[in-house]
Amino acid sequence: MKRGIVIKDDWPGYSLDLFTYPEHYHEDIENVYIPHGVIMNRTERLARYIMEDFGDNNIMVLCVLKGGYKFCADLVEFIKVFGRNSNKYLETRVEFIRLKSYLNDQSTEDLHIIGSRDLSFLRGKAIVDTGKTMKALLKHVETFEPKMVKVAGLLVKRVPNMAERLTDYVGFEIPDRFVVGYALDYNEYFRDLNHICVISKTGKMKYK
Repeated sequence: MKRGIVIKDDWPGYSLDLFTYPEHYHEDIENVYIPHGVIMNRTERLARYIMEDFGDNNIMVLCVLKGGYKFCADLVEFIKVFGRNSNKYLETRVEFIRLKSYLNDQSTEDLHIIGSRDLSFLRGKAIVDTGKTMKALLKHVETFEPKMVKVAGLLVKRVPNMAERLTDYVGFEIPDRFVVGYALDYNEYFRDLNHICVISKTGKMKYK
């Protein structure tokens, strides 16, 4: 497991004045925690790790919706770019699954898989799983006998029993703060932010 960029507990983020963002969120976010350009560059590096590790295996990418869709799209695009610029082009397919485990800003114990539970298309495939991943999902995926499973997560939070050991490719290790943007939401809001930001108390109350 590649630990990723570690953001310390006392990291204050960047002032909102330094970046552009949808003005209607001005009072709803505290700071820009990870700028979009940094996210993209780190995602490009994860794509290179994947290309190095997968050898000649074609890749089935299982994207976890909705929060993982931008990370997944950018990661796959970087993999394709690396392939086009080298003699090692990996055939890459993308499939989607949706999970729900949050109520407002609290993670619940119940993991709901929304949509088709038939993942038989994974059998015998090498898989990169992106987005929010839990033991329950990995256990479910393993029942379909994939050839190999690797997990890519843009963010891993430092919490008790943190999921880093489940994640093979980590973008950023962050403190236990509720962040939004880059497709990460709070009750379906904030997905349109390009940066990853810390939601404010005002934002939590406004969109609760």
